Amino acid sequence: MKIKDILDLVEGQILYLEDESILDKEYTSAFSTDLMSDALAFCKDDNDTTLFLTSLTNVQALRTAEVLDMEAVLFVSGKPMDQSLVNMAENLGINIFQTQYTTFHVCGMLYQVGIR
Repeated sequence: MKIKDILDLVEGQILYLEDESILDKEYTSAFSTDLMSDALAFCKDDNDTTLFLTSLTNVQALRTAEVLDMEAVLFVSGKPMDQSLVNMAENLGINIFQTQYTTFHVCGMLYQVGIR
């Protein structure tokens, strides 16, 4: 599913977009955690087509995405976002998005449309 379709589905907003072509990129899986050690331990394959979901709105989330070589992070639960996090995403070249829906809700929505 294209990220622009995922954003429509979860009523997401763009916080930082490195390159508009990412909106047409196909994602086949998602990985959701607030424990960055779990992401590092369990998210190893196909990171190019995996969307990273977290409600952790701090630098550790972006550093984890950077280590895992992920291009996009979807922040869930609509937590306030500090501008320094957006600036860091820009420096790292990581696209970041946000939705008001909870992790549980977003995971269920993505599962219903075939994202595993």
